[in-house]
Amino acid sequence: MAYISRFLMLIVIPLLISLSPFCSSNPIQDTFHQCLSTNTNSLTQLPNIFFTPKNTSFTPLLNSTAQNLRCIASYAAKPEVILTPLHENHIQTAVICAKKLGIQLRVRSGGHDYEGSSYTSVMDPPYVVLDLAKLRGIDVDIEDGSVWVEAGATVGELYYRVAEKSKVHGVPSGLCTSLGVGGHIVGGAYGSMMRKYGLGADNALDAKIIDANGNILDRKAMGEDVFWALRGGGGGSFGIILSWKLKLVPVPETVTVFNVGRTLEQGATKILYKWQQVADKLDDDLFIRVIISTGNIPNTTQRTVSTTYNALFLGDVGRLQGIMKESFPELGLKKEDCFQMSWLESVLFIAGYPRTVPTSVLLAGKPAFLNYFKAKSDFVKDPIPEAGLEGIWERFLQEDSPLMIWNPYGGMMGRISESSIPFPHRNVIFKIQYLSTWMNPEKEVMNKHVDWIRKLYNYMAQYVTMFPRQAYVNYRDFDLGMNDKNGDDTSFVKASYWGTKYFKDNFNRLVKIKTEFDPDNFFKHEQSIPVLPLKSRKGQNVLKRFKHKKGKKVIHH
Repeated sequence: MAYISRFLMLIVIPLLISLSPFCSSNPIQDTFHQCLSTNTNSLTQLPNIFFTPKNTSFTPLLNSTAQNLRCIASYAAKPEVILTPLHENHIQTAVICAKKLGIQLRVRSGGHDYEGSSYTSVMDPPYVVLDLAKLRGIDVDIEDGSVWVEAGATVGELYYRVAEKSKVHGVPSGLCTSLGVGGHIVGGAYGSMMRKYGLGADNALDAKIIDANGNILDRKAMGEDVFWALRGGGGGSFGIILSWKLKLVPVPETVTVFNVGRTLEQGATKILYKWQQVADKLDDDLFIRVIISTGNIPNTTQRTVSTTYNALFLGDVGRLQGIMKESFPELGLKKEDCFQMSWLESVLFIAGYPRTVPTSVLLAGKPAFLNYFKAKSDFVKDPIPEAGLEGIWERFLQEDSPLMIWNPYGGMMGRISESSIPFPHRNVIFKIQYLSTWMNPEKEVMNKHVDWIRKLYNYMAQYVTMFPRQAYVNYRDFDLGMNDKNGDDTSFVKASYWGTKYFKDNFNRLVKIKTEFDPDNFFKHEQSIPVLPLKSRKGQNVLKRFKHKKGKKVIHH
């Protein structure tokens, strides 16, 4: 396939360059521009949506929603073109042209991919970025109990527009308000109501996508297998998400939140050990995550580890206090620690905004801060002993700006089958997100911090899931493995190394669906789902041997 693509470009490029009125002296840019000009009905709009590195707007546009500064550093690859479609037909034309010319597409909705694979690349083939930021329509239907939201809208915008229509409806989706909805849901989408209602992907009712042939498909047209794959199978493998239809869920008019901090000197180790034993067993209305960082002991220069219990309760403060006294008295929650507010206001609180910030900030669609970072993830089935926690503290105090976030599971998460959608991480007590952040752009500085987080990850192996060691696909981590750098198709066996970490046995079904739906492997990136060589007997045998295993039926959405 790669040979054919290169052969086509050798024939087509010289011809189109000679015809093109757009001259950039770059064959890929020229031919892509010419193809778009020939096929789009909105020719007059092309100058406003087509950007090359020669445009003064190119770099600001590339950087505009890049959440990880590491991925736009001087040493990171840059696209040949950024296209900012205004209409669905712009995307359709881009797909048709990219496939015809053998150009790789990257699709960005919110720019939150942890390795930047929606706008940069560590693979050899040149690529074009489709930035969907201008496609952010939201249509809330309270009577139907649903909302259609376009891929470029942010989670914060979605929440705001729902709350604008109803104070007693919400969407069970992400914690970070600048997430692009398109790529967020396709990875699973957990949030502070996950223990009550499950993931965003568990509550997806329909979707519109563009396939590798430029066709627009809804759930009925794409079929249930592809719709299954989209809900947690990771972005960039099956098609381009145009919009999602999501279920609205009931929320109280008043909810309760709290932040309670405990340092090592205040008994943080024993409290966190107890949290591990109760976090997944608490009332479904209660979500308590733990944010672990470092700081100085007050009035000293001595560093310590701080744990902050960041919580949402779908109820009033009185009922919350009763639950905490019975199940988790060790935290010592007091009434004055708690704040009652609307569900929309709680979104800002959980995301870390000061209480003085108005909810209208959600319409800005921008993160509160940016930095360089490297992240990894794990899932935990058994409490980490106090000695294990002390080993974490020792390593934390060796790093400049370390961060861990522990998210509780249980509740609805444990009542949904592992095979209901591709996201398989159900029977765990909590998920760990590891982060190391820095602000120096030098590559040597990056290497230092990446080395630290890899060593911490190695230390944690003894305390987390194994066979496979599970990971969350929306916390993309290239350390787990990648597709072939040259752009050729990757073997099933090689891709299984990271694929089973993200999807467990669901990876086998994802590969089968990918092979049938996108047999030319047009939608491809460093960790996209691979295709099997179905025309070969060997490929057929591999497919049979790894046939999808159905998990026991619990609840299927």
